[in-house]
Amino acid sequence: MEVCVDCVQSAVAAEAGGAARIELCSGLAVGGLTPTLGLFNAVSKAIAIPIFVMIRPRHGDFLYSGHEFSVMKEDVLCFKDKADGFVFGILMEDGSVDVDRTRELISLVQPKPVTFHRAFDMTSNFTLALESAIECGFTRVLTSGGEATAIRGKRVIASLVEQAKEQIIVMPGGGINKDNVADLLKDTRASEFHCSGKVSVPSKMRFRNPNVAMGTTSDNSEYTLTFSDKTTLQAILTSANSRL
Repeated sequence: MEVCVDCVQSAVAAEAGGAARIELCSGLAVGGLTPTLGLFNAVSKAIAIPIFVMIRPRHGDFLYSGHEFSVMKEDVLCFKDKADGFVFGILMEDGSVDVDRTRELISLVQPKPVTFHRAFDMTSNFTLALESAIECGFTRVLTSGGEATAIRGKRVIASLVEQAKEQIIVMPGGGINKDNVADLLKDTRASEFHCSGKVSVPSKMRFRNPNVAMGTTSDNSEYTLTFSDKTTLQAILTSANSRL
């Protein structure tokens, strides 16, 4: 079980909930962005399990400008001697994997393991994208099978697991919870999965200005916080292990 987190509190809960490793990022509300070095250092002091760092310079698509790619390379170098692994993905305009830039990034972090994140779900051909991921040297791909949730995409995920064989790990992620994880793993034959196990917590702010919102949408209210929850994660892991 890999757990995606964007704060120290969630990282601690992930470890206590049984996570094998965490994916550390910032801005989970927009799909995850590169974390700060300060966040990484604080998390690494708080937990003992491996930390994989997200490298994503902005929200939105995965077609990056030259400046944005330069930022990604700088970020990789900042974390190279600290992180246990990395998570990123770069696409071309036609939805194929940007093999050249991807190989360049992977060469900078070798021999650390690297995950192709859910940019994979935005590719135009999953079969070819998986072959490109193998060619580039990724350790695993994170995917919902091109659907909003891994359950909805489980047929594609199962096909990718079959295609991957022993060359790369296909890790389902997206909407996984205690009620669906066992069936998902059984139906796809995946050996790993990715989740957040998050719960919503109301802000402790007593004064609230109803006329101003800092988030990009009404769903990103600063008065509702989300954190990974130990009990929720333990229940997911227990359900996952029940299929063994």
